Amino acid sequence: MFTIGDFARHGRVSARMLRHYDAIGLLRPEHTDPFTGYRYYSAAQLARLNRLVALKDLGFTLQQVREILEDRVSTEELRGMLKLRQAELEESMAAAAARLAQVEARLRSIESEGRMPTQDVMIKSSPAVRVAELTAVAAGYGPEHIGPVISPLYDELFRRLKAAGVTPTGPGIAHYEDAPEGDGAILVHAGCTVSAGQAPGTDFTVVDLPAVERAATIVHRGPMDAIVPTAQNLAQWIEAGGHRSAGYAREVYLECPQDKEKWVTELQEPLA
Repeated sequence: MFTIGDFARHGRVSARMLRHYDAIGLLRPEHTDPFTGYRYYSAAQLARLNRLVALKDLGFTLQQVREILEDRVSTEELRGMLKLRQAELEESMAAAAARLAQVEARLRSIESEGRMPTQDVMIKSSPAVRVAELTAVAAGYGPEHIGPVISPLYDELFRRLKAAGVTPTGPGIAHYEDAPEGDGAILVHAGCTVSAGQAPGTDFTVVDLPAVERAATIVHRGPMDAIVPTAQNLAQWIEAGGHRSAGYAREVYLECPQDKEKWVTELQEPLA
């Protein structure tokens, strides 16, 4: 038997927390001295403590923890519940990291206000290109809306191209337009350069994107979550040069290694 202090040390919790668990009936001592009131715990109780702490740390309320423990959830069932909660937390962390990247991108834009872009901007023409693509609707044009839509589109597109035996012949090209439903919604076209036309039975669309006679282009290096400063630098250059934008920029993914910090993307904004 262990004193409450010893048990707390072995369980890596505080004695105060053990007293609280005792008071609410989640973890009673194995024995309480009727004369001194001292609490004593057994090593076997560490298993219940471990479950209790794990569930609490994963976001379950104490009431939920009580129900799980009292229902005598099996080890396999508990493992499944923890795996599910782990996946939810990982998704939440990924979303938080994406939001942080977007905040950092906005901060860089704010810090560069009043300064002309240092990145090279060129006006050039873009030839017509054939792409196989999938399309979906995003709630807005911000990275927080585009990213969660376009990434799954590309994953699915490459899966379908492989299944159809179609090999891309050039870079990925994404293009955008206002969605018919309005309210700022955007049609996201995730495409990849191909040479073949539309074949019967394929579950993707092959389209010929028209040539762009004059486009202001700029190269963005890094993840697309951080595209805002580059896109706004391009906008400043267009205005300063007396040009006028003629629509959404195409995104040409020149290099897309596993490390998104090393991505190289060219923005091609058509000029009127």
